[in-house]
Amino acid sequence: MSAIYSESMMESVRKVEATRAARMATEPRRLTAEEKDALLKEFHPDFNEASFAEIKVGPNKGQKAPLELAEMLHSTSRLMTDKVDISKVDYDVDVLVIGGGGAGSSCAIEAHNAGANVMIVTKLRIGDANTMMAEGGIQAADKPNDSPVQHYLDCFGGGHFAAKPELVKRLVMEAPDAIKWLNDLGVEFDKEPDGTMVTTHGGGTSRKRMHAAKDYSGAEIMRTIRDEVINLGIPVVEFTSAVELIMDDKGQAAGAVLLNMETGDYLVARAKTVVIATGGAGRMHYNGFPTSNHYGATADGLVLAYRAGAPLLYQDSIQYHPTGAVYPSQILGALVTEKVRSVGAQLVNVNGEAYIHPLETRDVNASGVIRECREGRGVEAPNGEKGVWLDTPMIEILGGEGTIEKRIPAMFRMYMNYGIDMRKLPIMIYPTLHYQNGGVEIDGDGFTKTIPNLLVAGEAAGGIHGRNRLMGNSLLDVIVFGRNAGKKAAAKYQSVELGEMNLDHIAAYDAELKKAGVETNKVSPLLLPKYARHER
Repeated sequence: MSAIYSESMMESVRKVEATRAARMATEPRRLTAEEKDALLKEFHPDFNEASFAEIKVGPNKGQKAPLELAEMLHSTSRLMTDKVDISKVDYDVDVLVIGGGGAGSSCAIEAHNAGANVMIVTKLRIGDANTMMAEGGIQAADKPNDSPVQHYLDCFGGGHFAAKPELVKRLVMEAPDAIKWLNDLGVEFDKEPDGTMVTTHGGGTSRKRMHAAKDYSGAEIMRTIRDEVINLGIPVVEFTSAVELIMDDKGQAAGAVLLNMETGDYLVARAKTVVIATGGAGRMHYNGFPTSNHYGATADGLVLAYRAGAPLLYQDSIQYHPTGAVYPSQILGALVTEKVRSVGAQLVNVNGEAYIHPLETRDVNASGVIRECREGRGVEAPNGEKGVWLDTPMIEILGGEGTIEKRIPAMFRMYMNYGIDMRKLPIMIYPTLHYQNGGVEIDGDGFTKTIPNLLVAGEAAGGIHGRNRLMGNSLLDVIVFGRNAGKKAAAKYQSVELGEMNLDHIAAYDAELKKAGVETNKVSPLLLPKYARHER
């Protein structure tokens, strides 16, 4: 059937096919709360103590962080050696947005519409962000059988009751308006012939509230809001990274030092309000996992805010998406959207057993995959990787011929590029590093706890999703909290009077590192992942 699958893989495929009829007749049961907790504690990477280090300095001193993030928090600023004259201002704006993804772009649109002089600075291009790579959909309780209260309960429980209630409330209450805003801007959501939006389930949802644009949802949303930024004439400074926040003598955020990634030149941006919307950390490859994240996802915003004195929240909580591509090697770590399971595919081990419900929450399903592989029930690919099957032919059997090409065309094309027809063959998956559950702690309006005039939106913010995020709430998060940050920043700047700008916090942080006995030759933020090999 497929020359690309080894004989041992095909032997397992035959077991999957032989058990399919029985599996379709009896859906796997949901796990009890006790069973979920036990599974997580034994197999989820967040419970692997060896992959964490104690933070030695700063607001979260004494807490733990992934080894790779701790290394960045324990590194020095490049401005300790590279001197910048911050009195020479290159950009002077009301609102500086750091990051050009979904949160940053939404923020800039709303700040502009409120009359602020706003600028986006982004280290790659506008739209080069995890938003672009999100596939499955965006949640909103806007159907007659649903409500924001039900959405709240799903989110709060799915996040292990650890989210900040005021943030979850804003997320779910403003979700229907976020969908309307996107629809009015021109997002091509999937709709019935009468115009009703098509909605589906996601893991951990009690109602069908996932709105999608096939499985290009993030790309379609990013395309639309990027075009709106351009149409409004909002300045976007591309290939330029924020490497430090600038403070003033009143302790307020007052802008950022920028690094032109092409020339190496430093620039100074002064701003009355600053919004960090730098996204996630997948390219840090926590725990050695592959990632579904875009190239620039290196936790920069966390480092910038932390060094200036803003505390983090749940920085030790990472989401490993249960279904990342394992084989072929060319797509290792690529996201296989949860929508594949929401339209009918089951998770199946080497023996053809559906060992878990396909729509358990992401952390539970990721732990289940890891368990199957560790306990010898995984499938081994020719590239040496292990995983389990996602039984995609079930989608066509349940939904009818053509369902895969209609509902998940991106997945279909990705696998067909390598000679794998997911309509006829299951695909092999393993968890991939997907989302930064934690981030900079914010209040209900998006402001940081300790730095006046500094806001954080999107994946760089912590507390919205608790310790686990449900599918479809990240695209929702970037729109709701991005728009909110734009409105709040535009309202705030009008009363801000900046004092004398300084970078005193950099030297103070360095002194704290030395006092704690932390010696490092690393600088942060990382900006871009390190993949070069230096052979001896």
